[in-house]
Amino acid sequence: MTPRKSPELSIIVPVLNEAAGITAHLAMLAPLRAAGVELLVVDGGSTDATMALARPLADTVLSAPRGRATQMNIGAAHARGATLLFLHADTSLPPDAAAHIKVALAGGNAWGRFDVRISGQHPLLPVVAWAMNQRSRLTGIATGDQALFVRRAVFEQFGGFPELPLMEDIALSRRLKRHSPPACLRAQVLTSGRRWEQHGVLRTILLMWWLRLAYFLGADPHRLARRYGYMPRPE
Repeated sequence: MTPRKSPELSIIVPVLNEAAGITAHLAMLAPLRAAGVELLVVDGGSTDATMALARPLADTVLSAPRGRATQMNIGAAHARGATLLFLHADTSLPPDAAAHIKVALAGGNAWGRFDVRISGQHPLLPVVAWAMNQRSRLTGIATGDQALFVRRAVFEQFGGFPELPLMEDIALSRRLKRHSPPACLRAQVLTSGRRWEQHGVLRTILLMWWLRLAYFLGADPHRLARRYGYMPRPE
């Protein structure tokens, strides 16, 4: 039997109780799967039908302890691709995402992210997205909403995502910057503006600024996660 060829790219999607939207989200990734991209879904203990709905639309569906960093690390450990892309369940990739990543990595970068656009009706959401993209270019820090991608060897070299309940994307970016600056792609992913609109756009902006500042000043990420609204993982 001829062994399966390893994919160039593996997409890892951490999920928790995403039954309402998981089918549509994964269906949008079907053309990438058809082109040879591997898709892994890592469930953090959903109490709805997320896993059952995901199985027909993904190459691998895994269970993991709850926590985005933990889920993404477990997905990375099971992925076969030479490049890993971490995608939130409410973020959609451009159709030619794999081609953009291939070009970026061929140019010498070991990791990178996409520009982000935020869906929603509030007039400030485009401003929020613009500010996120500009801040990322200036600081070399990527957020999870921007669909971070990285060569597997470099991801493993720096120990993967730190096991934090919040800011795991920022912490990993700070590590990866020691290897190379990120490729900041102009191609856009589309992420949901639901958390901004549900909690108030201005209030959410101020909260995120405060959380980031507190993190950079050394605040405990577990306390920050509770302030953000994450419930502690049951032991």
